[in-house]
Amino acid sequence: MRICSLVPGATEVVAALGLADQLVGISHECDFPSSVRHVPVMIEPMVGKVQRASIEIDRQVKALAAAGDRLYRLDEDAFRRAQPDLVFTQDLCDVCAVTPDQLTSAIQSLRHRPTVVTLSPTTLEGMINSVERVAKAVHRVPEGQALANNLRHRLDLVHARTVTITSRPRVVCLEWLAPLYVAGHWVPEMVELAGGHNVLGSKDAPSRETTWREVETAQPDIVLVMPCGYSIERTIEELAEAGHVHDEWRRARDRWSHIYLVDAASYFSRPGPRLVDGVELLAAILHQDSDPIDSTRTIKLGATPLTMDAAS
Repeated sequence: MRICSLVPGATEVVAALGLADQLVGISHECDFPSSVRHVPVMIEPMVGKVQRASIEIDRQVKALAAAGDRLYRLDEDAFRRAQPDLVFTQDLCDVCAVTPDQLTSAIQSLRHRPTVVTLSPTTLEGMINSVERVAKAVHRVPEGQALANNLRHRLDLVHARTVTITSRPRVVCLEWLAPLYVAGHWVPEMVELAGGHNVLGSKDAPSRETTWREVETAQPDIVLVMPCGYSIERTIEELAEAGHVHDEWRRARDRWSHIYLVDAASYFSRPGPRLVDGVELLAAILHQDSDPIDSTRTIKLGATPLTMDAAS
């Protein structure tokens, strides 16, 4: 089977099912596991070709959206050469990936029509259901069921540890650095399952723009910084830059002693199996008396010379 996966979460599942060698096309964000990195990339982003600050990316995205322009371009020549039998795509977020309507002309140009599976999970259970749908599409139902069962079991273990916690920290999850965005969709659910009280953002609802004033009014005990698609290193790099955004985050660090940067690209932004890793990570952050914190997945703002003070 020739598989074209334009969704990072689906690509991870395909690889987890042992079918990385059947991938003939992936998106520009499909970077895990390493076994998929040799696969031809079919998507070109119109924003972010050169690394820019969050505020500039936000301006470009809003300008393209206002003009009715697309944020991604499908390489139709590469797509035709790949001749996929199966295509995974999504229609959850136009800012995240190419959507099904952009595939129409490319699919019509193929010698045979591939099966198109559209994935749009907005909750943890929806993500696990997507795992099962991917497995069914690639004819690996038993393996997919085993993976899904394992993910549900791990979530149950976290829930068993946190369900009796009565003192739950107030948590704000910020999905963008400038302007600020409150994380939505599955993230509020992840916080609640990990034993926190998510005070901004709503389960199964899109992310939304917010302000420092709203964050302050929410009176969080813990602020989690998870810019969509960013690694910890990229977040640190941007926060260390001089300027208005740098000053705002310096003030935030002085106001709240518990601000954690997390690896959003791996564990929070993409609706795939590693969201469960994200829940386990959150449980460790929120309740440090029970689990050690993995320093490769999170870092406390101000706890290392690599943070904003390095730019001083």
